[in-house]
Amino acid sequence: QVRLVESGGDSVQAGGSLKLSCVAPRFIFTGCEMAWYRQAPGKERESVSNIAYGGTTTYADSVKGRFTISQDNDKTTLHLQMNSLKTEDTAVYYCAACREARTYKYWGQGTQVTVSS
Repeated sequence: QVRLVESGGDSVQAGGSLKLSCVAPRFIFTGCEMAWYRQAPGKERESVSNIAYGGTTTYADSVKGRFTISQDNDKTTLHLQMNSLKTEDTAVYYCAACREARTYKYWGQGTQVTVSS
């Protein structure tokens, strides 16, 4: 069973920063695309950022310039550095890995991020 384990979610004030982490099996980092998604209450899950196997990154327009996706050099952990947080960033954030068509094969359990004004 493949497990992705997120951590780092917390409650912060607007303007603050958080760094999310996702620990995954090493094989994922040797050939899979990885991503961060989020789901706010009453809204559909949305893509936040992804990083291709070759390192190319993409971001949702709503987080460009504020969030940064990265992987540790030891290829075991995916990160999402979130700066200048806004109340609209409040959501459960999910780590995902290994793209299959329009979705991903593996998902984490999610970590809650709450941003207050």
